[in-house]
Amino acid sequence: MSFATAINCMDGRVQLPIIHWMKENYGVEYIDMITEAGPNRVLLQGSSNQLDEIKNKVLVSTEKHDSKVIAIAGHHDCAGNPVDRSQKEKEIKRSVELVEKWDLGVTVLGLFVNENWEVEVVTG
Repeated sequence: MSFATAINCMDGRVQLPIIHWMKENYGVEYIDMITEAGPNRVLLQGSSNQLDEIKNKVLVSTEKHDSKVIAIAGHHDCAGNPVDRSQKEKEIKRSVELVEKWDLGVTVLGLFVNENWEVEVVTG
């Protein structure tokens, strides 16, 4: 079995696009999905407890499921983080930098799901 990890929005519209994209681009069978309402906002502005919860879930994925890639996603029309695309892409890049500092020895990338529910690479 092979796994990848996604820190994604809880919005149901973005689950399948991210899952399909990661399976296709990384050849994995399963995606461990860690969801928040506006995950970029939570990573950058959330409480230390919120950040610890996300990190602990990521560690389960990387340590127990041997995930080698973590995607941090943002998307069009996000109710949990209602900012424009330009701002969202900046936040995705900053979120990637934050998770890279956790020094997990994995690939970290940033993804954006556009208004057509297509996945675009922001960084990584």
